[in-house]
Amino acid sequence: MVAATSIAADTTDRELLVTRVIDAPRALVFKAWTEPEQVARWWGPQGFTTTFCDMDIRPGGTFRFCMRSPAGTDHWKRGVYREIVAPERIVFTFAWEDAAGNPGHELLTTVTFAEQGRKTKLTLHQAAFETAEGCNDHQGGWTSCLERFGEYMTTG
Repeated sequence: MVAATSIAADTTDRELLVTRVIDAPRALVFKAWTEPEQVARWWGPQGFTTTFCDMDIRPGGTFRFCMRSPAGTDHWKRGVYREIVAPERIVFTFAWEDAAGNPGHELLTTVTFAEQGRKTKLTLHQAAFETAEGCNDHQGGWTSCLERFGEYMTTG
């Protein structure tokens, strides 16, 4: 079953809010966001592959991922986990790396997981973007990523 995704560039044009209902229990959805071997299977937009996934899931722990585009371009990102409240919420920073490995503009990302019967309402908030264009780019990326995640949760 494919669930609908709703999107809003909410209070400003530099904040992103994406909501998706996942056809899986909250505990399983949370695990799929916090176990590196699972994250590597679904992270990134459709057509991308995760070639590197290092996660230290705890407040103050870091993560670093590399996504490879269908054209073969590597995209590195990193961040720091600020809050982990199982199975309710994950808060982390998010920054793309440049070719030299230096982080770019840092965003704060909050992902919440709410029970909806046997399903989970996943809400992702990310801010503050430097530009509305950056926010729009992430909207497309996160929408595709969460579609991929929903498929992963129903097909394993």
